[in-house]
Amino acid sequence: MTTRYPKLVAFDLDYTLWDLWIDTHVTGPLHRDKNNLNEVLDRHNEVIAFYKHVPQILHRLKAAGVTIAAASRTSAPNLAHQALNLLLVPPPAGHTDEGPTKAIEFFDRLEIYPGSKLTHFRKIHQKTGVPYNEMLFFDDEYRNKEVEQLGVTMQLVRNGMDNQTFEKGIAEWKKRNPVETVEDV
Repeated sequence: MTTRYPKLVAFDLDYTLWDLWIDTHVTGPLHRDKNNLNEVLDRHNEVIAFYKHVPQILHRLKAAGVTIAAASRTSAPNLAHQALNLLLVPPPAGHTDEGPTKAIEFFDRLEIYPGSKLTHFRKIHQKTGVPYNEMLFFDDEYRNKEVEQLGVTMQLVRNGMDNQTFEKGIAEWKKRNPVETVEDV
């Protein structure tokens, strides 16, 4: 049985995909130490890395053909873009013959700038054509539940993105968007 996913899954960045605020905890420029996987360093060699389960979640969504977006209200969009461009995501489990992938290559849409998440999602909708009810959003800030007024399903993230939170979000989206069945007459 295959899992049914929304057409688009969006993630906040700070304290959702990584454990810091890119605009206050990081000093650019960023760099990578050789080809270390899932690790970027700032000017003071402080580590920026995805939470443990994030790489496999990104691989699952990409393999399922889901559009992936980042929706972040940071005041340091250039640092966020730089981190996504430098972070190397390891290949999926069992695919040791494949090399790592730049994190930014997983994201089809990047809405990374200050302001309301309503603006982020209106732009995502405008640029992708994906209906709001086919969107699932993961964010660590309760105030961003405001996107639900558009029809987006939001899953609150506590202590970083992990498989349990991901599955909880998928279950909530499915509950709100049941499969329509057509009966033969």
